[in-house]
Amino acid sequence: MSFAKSIHRALASLGAFQMSRRTSGKQVRYLIVGLGITTTASISFVQMEAAKKRKFNSSLCMADPITNKSKLMENEEDMRTRMELMIMKVQADFCHALEAEEYGGQKFKVDRWLRAEGGGGITCVLQDGEVFEKAGVNISVVTGMLPPGAVQQMRTRGKKLEDGKKLPFYAAGVSAVIHPRNPNVPTIHFNYRYFELESDNEKQWWFGGGTDLTPYYLNENDAVHFHKTLKDACDEYDTTYYPRFKKWCDDYFRITHRKESRGIGGIFFDDLDTPNQEEVFKFVASCANSVIPSYLPLVRQHKNDNYGDKERQWQLLRRGRYVEFNLIYDRGTKFGLYTPGARYESILMSLPLTARWEYMHTVPANSRESKLLEVLQNPRDWVAKA
Repeated sequence: MSFAKSIHRALASLGAFQMSRRTSGKQVRYLIVGLGITTTASISFVQMEAAKKRKFNSSLCMADPITNKSKLMENEEDMRTRMELMIMKVQADFCHALEAEEYGGQKFKVDRWLRAEGGGGITCVLQDGEVFEKAGVNISVVTGMLPPGAVQQMRTRGKKLEDGKKLPFYAAGVSAVIHPRNPNVPTIHFNYRYFELESDNEKQWWFGGGTDLTPYYLNENDAVHFHKTLKDACDEYDTTYYPRFKKWCDDYFRITHRKESRGIGGIFFDDLDTPNQEEVFKFVASCANSVIPSYLPLVRQHKNDNYGDKERQWQLLRRGRYVEFNLIYDRGTKFGLYTPGARYESILMSLPLTARWEYMHTVPANSRESKLLEVLQNPRDWVAKA
């Protein structure tokens, strides 16, 4: 955009909003020359910046925000506002990137919903696509009273919370699970969230999240690319993050009764509240924005690979393992089900359309399937290969 157009847009915004706040600041006089027209305008740098922030364009998102637009603009520096706007952008960017990979023009179904207890969400689902059999990308922004069962779950993680009481809370997050049609394309899951809780008249806050990959057939170059992209996002803020959160991910996504991991990992963290709120928010945003470059190159490379019924049946068996983890171990699923007014369709969005279980299934030695199982049973350090 040209400098002249930028100034004209700023002036229009100023006129529309008639702002009375943030009016102190150095006044400057611009001489704008373009297309033979000279325009003089006296404006404030501070007013220009404020007008830019206060302008909300819903067309860039999948739906209107859950929080009232006016409230968002009035509290633009508040972490709740910043988190909601960030996850809405991540959702829209990822949905549009996935839609661009489909051949038949399939689009996400957008379902904006509200809950009586407070807040709501935007659920976006694409089903029966040519590339993606099922893809779900959700955001939720909810408030209410956390029941004792959910409070107890947090107490087991070391949170110092009042016992046996309902506690006021706020939670905002974005989550996605993508189940591709081609078994040579891996499944991806990511979730990034912000939480506030009041206990003993004190507000506690923290961030959590992660991104992990679940291939059906192991491609070591894909694994290296995926992990290196996540490592780069972590290293920008703290070089200790990736090794810590990679191990946390390997430990968390473990299907204990199968003695294997759900996939080849990624990063996972929770209860992150240091060094300060601003830095953690920036780190979380960086991780969320690394999803597209970590995953879309793998989709493009493998979505046209050949496969047959054998590969399809193996994919369905591995999806069965995915379901087992999500319903038995996943903390986010349990929290959602504990929450009053839970929206089960959105919580269970992560489950595939189809899955398979076979009694006492085994794989041939030295097969592609056995190669994957070896890695699932013994997680590797993929970045060491980069």
